[in-house]
Amino acid sequence: MTEHSDRTAETSTNASVDPDTVEWPVSLEGVTESLVTTLGPNSRWNAAPLGLFADEDGERVTATTWGNTRTRRNFHRQGEGYVQFIVDPVAFVDAALSISEFDEPILESANAWARVAVERVDSGTEGETEWEEWTLRPLEADVVAETVPTIDRGFGAVIEATVAASRLGVPAYDQEALRERLEYYASVVDRAGSPREREALECVREHVEW
Repeated sequence: MTEHSDRTAETSTNASVDPDTVEWPVSLEGVTESLVTTLGPNSRWNAAPLGLFADEDGERVTATTWGNTRTRRNFHRQGEGYVQFIVDPVAFVDAALSISEFDEPILESANAWARVAVERVDSGTEGETEWEEWTLRPLEADVVAETVPTIDRGFGAVIEATVAASRLGVPAYDQEALRERLEYYASVVDRAGSPREREALECVREHVEW
């Protein structure tokens, strides 16, 4: 059985855990970037970025979906998903800027994950884009791998580059300003990034033009 299969099997065996006692596998403060996998109508798991907003006590966690995305539609259909915390910049870029689908819900690159129940609590429109706010409540959680935290400017620059790249072509954003940001983030990765982060930046360039 592969490591990926082991994780999926563990998900099934944890089904008897009381969901009212489940906590997030990591501390959430401010806005935490994550990937979420949601089950689509094709029976495959779509991976996409999801920013987690925690209140001051960390008791209430919300996320906002923008536009008619697969994540939004799958949230409506399934009412749940798998939030995953990763440190692989390439996996993040692929999920952010392309259609990434998998046979299993838990990604190989996940250091920790939580199966969450989602509930829509608000919605609206900003510019021409519809948004929906969701509360997320963990039902199951696991820490797959622990790492010693380090400060990595290259990884942060890759994440910021994916945000800017995802807004290219959206009329509400200044396109020239976005391209200037991308150039700056690229320069940070070139100076301070690891080989994996430089590979991630090349993936950004493959997905979008600036």
